[in-house]
Amino acid sequence: MSTTKSGIVLQDGEQVVVELEAELWATSANLIARILGAIRRILALICGYKMKGFLVVTNKRVIEVSTQIACYVFTVGRQVKYVMPNSIMEVGYNRAATFLCCCPAYHLYYQGHTQLTSILLKGADEAEATRVCNAFYSAIGSK
Repeated sequence: MSTTKSGIVLQDGEQVVVELEAELWATSANLIARILGAIRRILALICGYKMKGFLVVTNKRVIEVSTQIACYVFTVGRQVKYVMPNSIMEVGYNRAATFLCCCPAYHLYYQGHTQLTSILLKGADEAEATRVCNAFYSAIGSK
């Protein structure tokens, strides 16, 4: 059994299709929101607080992982959520313009019965966003 960057141990015969690190500080693709998120992140790092988020898509399941670290080394919280295929109503991606339409940002989103989750795809283009969206759909659609 192998382990992913997020700390998830894979089952026998399971393969990682996509492992996305979520941007948890910036609230949108807007330049000002990203700058404010970066400032919050820097202040939190100075105080020793870190947040990490991952979306792991394998050939068998989809997993959300969120970890909070305090005082630089102590894990004070960790949430692991399995996304149930029958709870997902839609999956897709959005393209948003940033910095006066010069730099597009792509967000993978999926709508469940109780929540909407959106994850910024860092450095992605249209083809990469489509690939990630298709991989997510394949993982939940095969059930």
